[in-house]
Amino acid sequence: MKLAILSNGNANYSTKRLVEEAEKRGHQVKVIKYKNCYLSLDDKHPDVYYKGKKIEGFDAVLPRISNNMTRYGCAVVRQFEMQGVYTSAASVAITRARDKLRAAQILAKYDIDTPKTLVSRNTSDIDDLLEQIGLPVIIKLATGTHGNGVILADTRKAAKSALQAFYLYNEDGTNILLQEFIKESAGTDIRAFVVGNRVVASMQRDSLDDDFRSNLHQGGLGTAVKLTDAEKKVAVKAARAMGLHICGVDLMRSVRGPLVLEVNASPGFGIEKVTGRDVASKIIEYIEHNATRHNSKDRVGA
Repeated sequence: MKLAILSNGNANYSTKRLVEEAEKRGHQVKVIKYKNCYLSLDDKHPDVYYKGKKIEGFDAVLPRISNNMTRYGCAVVRQFEMQGVYTSAASVAITRARDKLRAAQILAKYDIDTPKTLVSRNTSDIDDLLEQIGLPVIIKLATGTHGNGVILADTRKAAKSALQAFYLYNEDGTNILLQEFIKESAGTDIRAFVVGNRVVASMQRDSLDDDFRSNLHQGGLGTAVKLTDAEKKVAVKAARAMGLHICGVDLMRSVRGPLVLEVNASPGFGIEKVTGRDVASKIIEYIEHNATRHNSKDRVGA
């Protein structure tokens, strides 16, 4: 199999692991810096070019699109989709997962439990919003990542000040969400790594200080954790709802059961170091099976 990995570069740990496992299984792999690609928007030849050469002949594409390059990265993925090339993550699925408001709407549609979430563009609604959500409250930008663009407000005054500041300086129109604070899981969450229809690795992330955010990028500590059947089920259900077959699902344990916080379209591989699980090989195995099936259907259809 000829596999293209769309990444910011092969120095990235996750990319290195994917290349290592793919080559170990006898596949040809090329890492393509998608930000340096350009696209030919011809209805008959929707081509992708990299370093002056047309990219062609690949059996599968594995997108590893960073949050700050979502729009262009997904355009590159979409170009491969237009060619009929198998991609392990659909461009539309990556896009919807990156928009926290859209993702919350999808999770609600599929009856997946999440912390209560409100969104509004009207500063005059602040009192009503706080009345509904309660205090303390988590306030976040819909496009934030790695725990950035997220604050915890303990008082009504602090919440109002934060919201007014967000509304005032949020010139790009990014949606602002208010989310219920889950006291029993403060500073702790769970990352479930889903490949296909099962969880292949899971870890608990704990903040090292009083920070309510548990992201490893914010200095959180990861430890291996065994999930309950209910937690595995909701993680797989959330991945399916988002249309992602390879993803990280972030959960919280609450008195009312597991709550889904987020579905990450390009999860990091730090979970391998924490759990000792070989996630990369599971991903390559999944792509092998599905790319072969996809390409077989194309040949039959031809």
